Amino acid sequence: MSLPKLLLTGCQGQLGLAFYENWEGMALNEHFDLVRVDRQEFDMTDSIGIKTFLDELHPSVILNTAAYTRVDDAETNPEEAYRVNDWAVGSLASWCATNSCKLIHLSTDFVFSGSVTMPYSVCAATGPLGVYGASKLAGEGHVLGKLPSSGLVVRTSWLYSEYGHNFVKTMLRLMSENRELSVVSDQIGSPTSVHSLCLFIAKLIGSESAAGIYHFTDGGSLSWYEFAVTIQEMGIELGMLPKNSLVNPVPTESYPTPAKRPAYSVLDISMSEEVTDRASLDWKRELMKVLKRIQAGSELEII
Repeated sequence: MSLPKLLLTGCQGQLGLAFYENWEGMALNEHFDLVRVDRQEFDMTDSIGIKTFLDELHPSVILNTAAYTRVDDAETNPEEAYRVNDWAVGSLASWCATNSCKLIHLSTDFVFSGSVTMPYSVCAATGPLGVYGASKLAGEGHVLGKLPSSGLVVRTSWLYSEYGHNFVKTMLRLMSENRELSVVSDQIGSPTSVHSLCLFIAKLIGSESAAGIYHFTDGGSLSWYEFAVTIQEMGIELGMLPKNSLVNPVPTESYPTPAKRPAYSVLDISMSEEVTDRASLDWKRELMKVLKRIQAGSELEII
């Protein structure tokens, strides 16, 4: 007898790759067959194609990690951002609603304005500052509105891993070149390893009662500058970096970008800590784990 199918979209992204890597160690693999798709196999912008594909596969759970994440480009390509982050999610949610399928959808801290100084709860008022955040918020609305008891939105922030392009790998590359760096010091948030996020998502998939919005990060409240300094300190400790890179704190206004970023986007993760049974999350511990992965993986170039 075949197992129910768990469909993973965006399988070539950071989270998709990490989810597959961790799959064998998850209890879920005894209960589901994992089906991975990326843009080539599953065009999120083709509503008819989505329905045809899902009708044939008929998954029991969909983990949607696919997204348009080019924050600055979204300002000049809003239609493309909305096609993936809004309309495609609506198509997924509609199919799930009529086929008894659970949908876990990844969202972002960019749905908030950053105008507060206390961690955002799951029920806090939203107020995206740009197209990316607005399109992701619209996608959330489809999941929550069409799947009140079987839809989950997981908001996270500052994702990094040994895969692809991310802040941690960029800092390692620049620091390894002995460059003097200037890093923004007045944007405050929380870093998140994709590996710890994967384990949290697995808990949600395995829960029969989980629904609604969850916030997940590795904890902490720090600036990009503080994050960069910690990356350098750990990199030096591991022998990955020289000791002579100067990291300078600068204000956001020194690096104008097409899209405005929230000045404060720390997420309240108290609900998520209950789900994971972890008394406290430790962003430094998770960062060290990823740095060791980068160091150990000869095929994982710093890009």
